[in-house]
Amino acid sequence: MSHSDKVASVAGAESLARAVDLLTAGAWQEAHEIVQDENSALAAWLHGIVHILEGDLDNARYWYRKAGRVFPGPDAVQEELAAARRTVQAKRARHEQ
Repeated sequence: MSHSDKVASVAGAESLARAVDLLTAGAWQEAHEIVQDENSALAAWLHGIVHILEGDLDNARYWYRKAGRVFPGPDAVQEELAAARRTVQAKRARHEQ
């Protein structure tokens, strides 16, 4: 991985961490602004969570499919947020090494 690719990857991880913080706070509109500009499977997953919180379940299902994840339904959103936070933290820890 080139230095510029690594810098971009770290920046992406930081922005997705911010998106998780916003989603946890219920600020799905602001999180949506972040995740729609990212192309990773993690961003797609977070995009799905955005649409669960928004109440747009058809769109949420689309983003879960794009992320390669099973759509858990709206009742699992808190568990999804916790899992997403763990995933983002692990990604950030890998970049700090």
